[in-house]
Amino acid sequence: MLHSTTTIILRISRMNMEDGSTEEAYFTAYADVCFREFGNHVKFWTTINEANIYTLGSYNDGLLPPGHCSSRSRCSSGNSSTEPYIVGHNLLLAHASASRLYKQKYKDIQGGSVGFSVFTIGFAPTSSKNDEIAVQRAKAFYFGWMLGPLTYGDYPDEMKRIVGSRLPLFTEEESALVKGSSDFLGVIHYLATSVTSVTHVESQREPNFYTDMGISMKFIGNYTSFDYAIVPWAMEAVLEYIKESYGNPPVYILENGTPMKQNLQDTPRIEFLHAYIGAVLKSIRKGSDTRGYFVWSFMDLYELLSGYEYSFGLYYVNFSDPRRKRTPKLSAHWYSAFLKDNTTFLGSQVTAQLQSRFSSSY
Repeated sequence: MLHSTTTIILRISRMNMEDGSTEEAYFTAYADVCFREFGNHVKFWTTINEANIYTLGSYNDGLLPPGHCSSRSRCSSGNSSTEPYIVGHNLLLAHASASRLYKQKYKDIQGGSVGFSVFTIGFAPTSSKNDEIAVQRAKAFYFGWMLGPLTYGDYPDEMKRIVGSRLPLFTEEESALVKGSSDFLGVIHYLATSVTSVTHVESQREPNFYTDMGISMKFIGNYTSFDYAIVPWAMEAVLEYIKESYGNPPVYILENGTPMKQNLQDTPRIEFLHAYIGAVLKSIRKGSDTRGYFVWSFMDLYELLSGYEYSFGLYYVNFSDPRRKRTPKLSAHWYSAFLKDNTTFLGSQVTAQLQSRFSSSY
């Protein structure tokens, strides 16, 4: 219902700094319209898209609208030590209020579900015991920040200890409202990172989400050039952690894919999808209640951070053509065959035949 570029979220974000109850009512009214007008056709609702990364990008790093952060070289206003936590807190309350509305007013009639989505990263310790502890701290901040209240009604103890008075408190009523308010969890997953613990001495500057977390992250693969490494263990680890730590909720993987320069022969994307779908299957066999998987994305589009330079699509879009002609890439043919149960392994004869037919067609 809300993405980082949705106009309404800018209004809600401004309210976050002033009056959470007003923001909650505003979002609930918006949700009411969505449920009423589209509920007969939509059975799965995600209230807030990747709430954690939106909050950090907008209020800790200043990379997304409204561009708040503490650094005056990047942002004209903002406080990275407090605003991310305030915004995240009120987004949780807004979600819970919309979820309550749906259950009270629409669920018996429409039979749908209301969920919440988070951006997930696969964390691996670099070397030392301190780095292993840092991985647990990273999970508490990245996962527990949102999933703790949704599952248990409160933030992780470690977050409360480190952030202290800068972390908003839930009243008993709010805790009861948020706890159990998500019928399913939407997982957005692309990346894995190695984690190194950062000591207090190394982070002597104004606090923000990352200094509070006390880690240094190095992305596996060249994240800055959108060259994502194939690390399927990260997907498996994320699903296992959610299963073990947050009550094994129903999970839908809402986004997973890899960016590439425009190329119809996108064999690396097939390798990526094959590996990650295999990791999901492993997780399901180990007990994860994962119920759906969605590739990002169906076709090339404008990416918020990279524009048109890199593409995630299974279909190539010619943006210089006024008609925006769409052409299936090799990955589209492979994925179609996979969904039809015609191929299960990357090296299979079916995939080789697809490559041969594809090469002769373009």
